[in-house]
Amino acid sequence: MADCRDQDLMSFSNHWCISKMSSYQMTGTTTTRTVSHSGSGNSYMDLSNMPMENKQQQTMMWQQNQYLTDSGIHSGATTQAPSISSKGHGEEMEEENMDNNRMMFDWDQGFNQGFTQEQVDEMNQQLNQTRSQRVRAAMFPETLEEGIQIPSTQIHPDQPTAVQRLAEPSQMLKHAVANLINYQNDADLATFAVPELIKLLNDEDQVVVARAAVIVHHLTRNDASRHVILNSPQMVAALVRAMNNTNDFETTRYGAAVLHSLSQHRQGLLAIFKSGGIPALVKLLSSPVETVLFYAITTLHNLLLHQEGSKMAVRLAGGLQKMVALLQRNNVKFLAITTDCLQILAYGNQESKLIILASGGPVELVRIMRSYTYEKLLWTTSRVLKVLSVCSSNKPGIVEAGGMSALADNLAHESPRVVHNCLWTLRNLSDAATRVEGMEGLLQMLVQLLSSNDFNVVSCAAGILSNLTCNNQRNKVTVCQVGGIEALVRTIMQAGDKEDITEPAVCALRHLTSRHPEAEMAQNAVRLHYGLPVLVKLLHPPSRWPLIKAVVGLIRNLALCPANHAPLREHGALPRIAQLMIRAHQDTQRRASISSNGQSSNYVDGVRMEEIVEGTVGALHILAREAHNRAVIRSLNCIPLFVQLLYSQIENIQRVAAGVLCELAADKEGAEMIEQEGATAPLTELLHSRNEGVATYAAAVLFRMSEDKPHDFRKRLSVELTSSLFRGDQNIPWTEPPGFADVGSNLLPPPAEDTFRDQIYVPPQHHGSQGSMQSGYQSDMTRGGGTGSGGGGNAGGGAAYDQVPVDSMQGLEIGSHQGSGYGPMDNLQDLGPPPAEDLNFENLDTGLPAHTGDNNQGMAWYDTDL
Repeated sequence: MADCRDQDLMSFSNHWCISKMSSYQMTGTTTTRTVSHSGSGNSYMDLSNMPMENKQQQTMMWQQNQYLTDSGIHSGATTQAPSISSKGHGEEMEEENMDNNRMMFDWDQGFNQGFTQEQVDEMNQQLNQTRSQRVRAAMFPETLEEGIQIPSTQIHPDQPTAVQRLAEPSQMLKHAVANLINYQNDADLATFAVPELIKLLNDEDQVVVARAAVIVHHLTRNDASRHVILNSPQMVAALVRAMNNTNDFETTRYGAAVLHSLSQHRQGLLAIFKSGGIPALVKLLSSPVETVLFYAITTLHNLLLHQEGSKMAVRLAGGLQKMVALLQRNNVKFLAITTDCLQILAYGNQESKLIILASGGPVELVRIMRSYTYEKLLWTTSRVLKVLSVCSSNKPGIVEAGGMSALADNLAHESPRVVHNCLWTLRNLSDAATRVEGMEGLLQMLVQLLSSNDFNVVSCAAGILSNLTCNNQRNKVTVCQVGGIEALVRTIMQAGDKEDITEPAVCALRHLTSRHPEAEMAQNAVRLHYGLPVLVKLLHPPSRWPLIKAVVGLIRNLALCPANHAPLREHGALPRIAQLMIRAHQDTQRRASISSNGQSSNYVDGVRMEEIVEGTVGALHILAREAHNRAVIRSLNCIPLFVQLLYSQIENIQRVAAGVLCELAADKEGAEMIEQEGATAPLTELLHSRNEGVATYAAAVLFRMSEDKPHDFRKRLSVELTSSLFRGDQNIPWTEPPGFADVGSNLLPPPAEDTFRDQIYVPPQHHGSQGSMQSGYQSDMTRGGGTGSGGGGNAGGGAAYDQVPVDSMQGLEIGSHQGSGYGPMDNLQDLGPPPAEDLNFENLDTGLPAHTGDNNQGMAWYDTDL
């Protein structure tokens, strides 16, 4: 039985080979004859058979290489100038209407010294007789007999004759017709062969299957027969079954090659997908043979790129685990395709990211970034890391594997797309790397990148600096020492209204101006580099609330330096901060009044209005340490609002309100205004607050308000204050509380819970503002990732990059909040309530979390040193 199948296979193979040979017979004949003719041709007239009677005749034969006309030197027979016609003499002779007498004259002039008239006539007769043969040789060389020698009329090899130029279209037409004939022959042959090959691929004999796979492979190498196979799903299915059921190397290799060839056509991709080819290809990823691996990974890559549903099929077949294992190989082009497959599978799919993590992917990806210089591999690998870097589970794994330094080493790469991907990934990882040591080189590089002309480079560099300087004194000192303050101020000046640059840059300055040994130097440096007027300007429209929030926090830190008080006042910071405070407070009141359950969503552009209230009051608290600033604040009629804020349910707001009242009460005018606003009752109530800072500030205000009161009143107040502040210690005598004898601006130390920390910068999440740096890159929409980033000339040609790199502290996202009806703040001309059209309460996003009521917010959104 097997012998019969072998005979059938051999018979089919012979028939296929004979058909292929006959289909190419015309082309082969043409080639043979053309070669024979071209081999016997000559670039010059063949005069070698002419008789040479003397040396003069030999000289004339040498002369005809370039001189067919008599120059007059030899004969002196004529003084006529040589012809300046652009045609060669050979072409002139081809003209049908040429002057024979003139031609004879030219030949006589050239050869009257070496040839007799009979010899010249013989030569002319030979040229005339072979004219048709020369035309035939140029247009239809296959019609000539073998071995015919045809004299050439071509003078110079770079100047084809007229006949040769006319022959080119004829040759093209002839080859086109031959190709059409061969194409039809191939299609007919494949149509006849496919049903038989399907039977052979389903045979039980593995030898037969292997030979059939070889024939299918040969068929797919030709366009016509390949299209026949593409239109036969049964053939593709039979091939996939054969690959799944065999252990034969040849069958596997040729089968993989066939699928790779078919995957370059959309119809072939669909046929592979429907026939279950993806599991078979994933199985081939375990092959030890390089060729099979290449065919398998390339075919899967084509499927992932162009065939819908292939991603899920690869995941279900276990492709992710096998692809991660292949990262240990050392072929850079193979690794580039593999990493691109991983990026496609991981993008937007949290489960895939976790599988890559569990398979050891981050370690291998970081190793690739360190070990190779192939640009395409670095690009595809950094894309995978960029996608993984928005995953909270993968972040620590990448950082622990040394991802920060590996990415930093490639920031000087000459490829812009590699640098961009590394920067995006570093920005996404930077919140998880605040405790990583050895970041000095990266920080210096980031400061240098702030001077780049690339919008996205500057935006990412500022964001990374903001996160790496968050609660890290060593990094803060490093940035200050390498000129980071000046670079950030210059960046803010140059950015204008591009908030994707100004916001992270302001956040970085906010971190650099507090709680580290160089903080005072940084506070002065901002002023010395003319940053104060720029920052005050950012408090005005069109700045959005996230940027305003960051600027207010920075101004509060700058106010810790007494030298900055007067410049800030002169640039109009105090009225604008008070204006923002009133606007934010009115907003919170309105939202609270329309809330049905008492817990409103006070988010505008991703920022809680309570945070704006807290920040502005805190800034005024520090600014009020200076006497002239206190006078300005009193004139702004803010004291009634400060007193009202003492009733807030948020302890941080209570604390900053009591603090600013404490400073204002240092002046007699301020103390009187505070008392007139009825602050005694709420302050007395706050003496019993569980928050030590709130109680201490309240006691200080009450004590200062009592300075002009009778002695008996002051004594009773002292007893009350002592009882309230030191109610836990019964051994303290009833005297004035410690420190009250010298009431000054530095009266109170900061309570333990008020030692606020830096806040991680979260890039904005509004659409369309990041510009277009990418070429069709996608944005990872998973949590921890964003929808696209925003501002100026962006990254994504319509699509954005894996964004939302960090989880903000206290759940506060910096960026545009979808669903909000708020745009940029309107410029308020007075301190009264804003116009009704400024606020839109109908489009509020009720899905945002309301305030939880947790008043122990030990990590506020701005830095502070009370």
